[in-house]
Amino acid sequence: MTRLLRPLMFVGTASDVGKSVITAGFCRILRQDGYRPAPFKAQNMSLNSYVTPEGLEIGRAQAVQAEAAGIACHSDMNPVLLKPTGDRHAQLVLHGKPAGNQSAYDYFMGKDRAHLWEEVKKAYDRLASRFDPVVLEGAGSISEMNLWKRDITNMRMALHAGADVYLISDIDRGGVFGSVYGTLALLPPEEKALIRGVLINKFRGDGRLFEDGKRQLEELTGVPVVGVLPFFKDIHIEEEDSVALVQKASAPKAGAFNIAVVRLPHLSNYTDFLWLEKTEPLHVYYTDEPAQLAGAQLIILPGSKNTIGDLLYLRSRGVDRVLTDSAVPIVGICGGYQMMGKTIADPYGVEGEVRTVEGLGLLPVDTVLKEEKTTVRRRFHFGSADGPLCEGYEIHMGKTGTDSPLCYPLDGAPDGYYRDAGCWGTYMHGILDNRAVVERLLEAAGAGGLSIRWSDYPVFRQEQYDRLASLIRSNVDMDSIYKHLQKRD
Repeated sequence: MTRLLRPLMFVGTASDVGKSVITAGFCRILRQDGYRPAPFKAQNMSLNSYVTPEGLEIGRAQAVQAEAAGIACHSDMNPVLLKPTGDRHAQLVLHGKPAGNQSAYDYFMGKDRAHLWEEVKKAYDRLASRFDPVVLEGAGSISEMNLWKRDITNMRMALHAGADVYLISDIDRGGVFGSVYGTLALLPPEEKALIRGVLINKFRGDGRLFEDGKRQLEELTGVPVVGVLPFFKDIHIEEEDSVALVQKASAPKAGAFNIAVVRLPHLSNYTDFLWLEKTEPLHVYYTDEPAQLAGAQLIILPGSKNTIGDLLYLRSRGVDRVLTDSAVPIVGICGGYQMMGKTIADPYGVEGEVRTVEGLGLLPVDTVLKEEKTTVRRRFHFGSADGPLCEGYEIHMGKTGTDSPLCYPLDGAPDGYYRDAGCWGTYMHGILDNRAVVERLLEAAGAGGLSIRWSDYPVFRQEQYDRLASLIRSNVDMDSIYKHLQKRD
């Protein structure tokens, strides 16, 4: 295919500088300008994942970026996904399928690193043959010298793609001059030659106040500052779970209808609750404090990448007693559903050394963790075989028996367990994005009289991408970026 633009890549001086969101914004801009962009991140580490139309698993950030680009997500957009199961171990997902559990040492120092590098290059090349341009995202900091020889995500990927690279730094955390200068000074010449500019992100106040700083940074580094993006809270783009969860509310709110999500050490797919967070007058908060849970009118047990370990953690904090003694509705999703049952068995050591643990006993079901992972999108009837038609997706490695299903998929076996309107569990992520489900749940929780401001969440997300694109256009030298992208090698 005749290429119109060079590949574009966003890298960072550190983690959480805004790479994922800015990549999504540029995917939207390029789509608006008539191109056919696609996102790519060679290696992602996240407990927040999504299922492609083919039933493969990728990081949620790349699914969001694909949505911003107006295309279906694909496993080639995130060929390597690491899902932490503990402080030192993670499940490796390669091309959307589980490829075993590894320690951090084995992953970074093991012999299969060369194999992973070849696989991510193949994934990128396939994507680049179908889209123009590919918008790449780096991981963490590009100046971690001890990782350069094992890099499959950052500048080594930029060299393979021949990408125009833009370095992002978060001015809100301080030290922007040192982080930008130090990062660029450490790069080998062939990598620094790919850097086309610097983006300063999360500037509070009037950006014109940084004009002197911009000039000084350019003189110091010899690299142009192509934009200063303002700090914003009024544009809502899904972010990586490990960092975004820290900023979530952690306590009930006086006068609101309070929904508590139990904060698990390995909580996965917190995006299950984003629509609820945006719906007034609901107040969603995340906590593992028994006293804070007691202030909720509804409690949700979320998904987990280490269900047994997280259940033992809840017991150590006394949260299990709050859940079993609570008079308010409690529902569980995925790992939370498994916790609500009588027992969880792990005969194959999928999660660790503990082979069997007693559940909370809220539902009369038993779970057996399996070596095979289920990853599939579903359309299903909720509550009964002729109930409202809803959508969701499954990502789990367990089987749970049921004789009182909650969900009736159009193309699969019944799912979940329904004890009553205020106590049920399901494997369906995204189930709370369906208004019919939320309305029934709120009614069971005593919120029937609330005046709720419902929104169309898919439409809301599209509006946010457009607002993000507009913000970037207003604060970034797009002419300069396009001038480089349109150059031929």
